[in-house]
Amino acid sequence: MSDYLDTIARAVQSGDEKLVTQTVAEALDAGLAPEEILNKGLIPGIQALGQLFKDGEAYLPEILISTRAMRSGVGKLSPLLAGKAVAKRGTVVVGTIEGDMHDIGKNLVKLMLESNGFEVHDLGVDVPADSFVRAARELNADIVAISALLTTTMVSIPDVVKALEQAGLRNRVKVMIGGAPITRQFADEVGVEGYADDCASAVDEADRLIKSAPIG
Repeated sequence: MSDYLDTIARAVQSGDEKLVTQTVAEALDAGLAPEEILNKGLIPGIQALGQLFKDGEAYLPEILISTRAMRSGVGKLSPLLAGKAVAKRGTVVVGTIEGDMHDIGKNLVKLMLESNGFEVHDLGVDVPADSFVRAARELNADIVAISALLTTTMVSIPDVVKALEQAGLRNRVKVMIGGAPITRQFADEVGVEGYADDCASAVDEADRLIKSAPIG
């Protein structure tokens, strides 16, 4: 049985969409549970690629190809997982800060988080502070992830932090930021808990934030 899972993981890592779909179907026919295929085949494959990316041994095109392959496998499982309690690692609201129309980095972060078991709600680009707050409240989010690609828009990130505080959400919602001009020092200066400099690091950072102690 583990042969199916190993093949699925390797196929996801290499971005072989056809092999992923084929092997997922074979694993189901062989009696493997959908949850096992997801948690022990698909997710380990994308996690392995994420580690290679962080180590400089894989690049963005490979991330995109592999996430597409993983989605094809998840698509085969989705009807079977519907209505079942599938463990999720946390709920994340993502968006690009108000005034900024860049979305490539945000989209990659979304793909990687989803592929690693997070429930992700994408607010798009040019997102004002009150929209982040409303989504965090309505979705009971664990993390608000904010992207900024311009130095002229990154200065609006503190507005989101302040709005979360004023809404009484700051004690339970953690904030993670990233983007070309963002640094760990800036994250510390504006008082947010999380910082990621690429889409693979965002997964580790989100996981760390979920596991860390409540704010305050």
